[in-house]
Amino acid sequence: MSKKEILMKSRVLLFISLSLVLFLVWASIGLAQVLREETEKTAQYLATLLNVGRLIVDRNQKLIDDPQKGDKGFTPEVFERQVLDEFLRQTNIDLKHLSSHLPSLAKELLPTLLQSSKEVVADAQLVINQRGIGYKNFIPATFGSQAARKFSNRSHVKIKQTTLNPRNLKNAPDAYEENVLRRLATQPASNIPITEWIDNETTLRALTPIYYSQDCLACHGSPRGILDISGYPREGAQEGDLAGAISVQIPVSRSR
Repeated sequence: MSKKEILMKSRVLLFISLSLVLFLVWASIGLAQVLREETEKTAQYLATLLNVGRLIVDRNQKLIDDPQKGDKGFTPEVFERQVLDEFLRQTNIDLKHLSSHLPSLAKELLPTLLQSSKEVVADAQLVINQRGIGYKNFIPATFGSQAARKFSNRSHVKIKQTTLNPRNLKNAPDAYEENVLRRLATQPASNIPITEWIDNETTLRALTPIYYSQDCLACHGSPRGILDISGYPREGAQEGDLAGAISVQIPVSRSR
């Protein structure tokens, strides 16, 4: 083989090697991007599911607080059916038949959160079915705190309700959450979650805003400072004000 042929062959091999390296680099970047997107989508689904559970409790609040009824029929199974229907309506995802197109992390965590939520309703049956008592303190916020705690205790993912002025100190924001909540409080209402990768891109933080509805104002509205039915001072909030957020924290090393 001549020197010219050897040189040409060396150049071809070098080109192939460089091309392979570039391919692997771009493939790695692409895989990392897919992982990020799937993790962010999972966080959004988790926040939506927790909020759907809160919504179902709110829709059944009059039934739960009816002092004339004993057995309300608001069982974990009834709760689950209503959650499944509402989550399907909001996301087009059937939690009983999870699509193969869903992120694997979502397929792992959504059933866990659903089960945790059902257990909260199951644990509250004695309270819910008490006759002769109206307000029972089984409200969306109480449900959400308990469901989030149960889920977080059995998962590597942390989820919680948080607000700048929590009635339940367990829902107090950490420094990151407080910073995002203060920013959200100055911005127009939006259902779009605030997502950010921290700790050298190893952890996803996602906060989905929650706003006061008209129903919330019975306890959180005006006049400010007057005790509500649960014994807490009212916040003086108005419909549409920021109530807080659902915070989700996912370590990326565990989401692979």
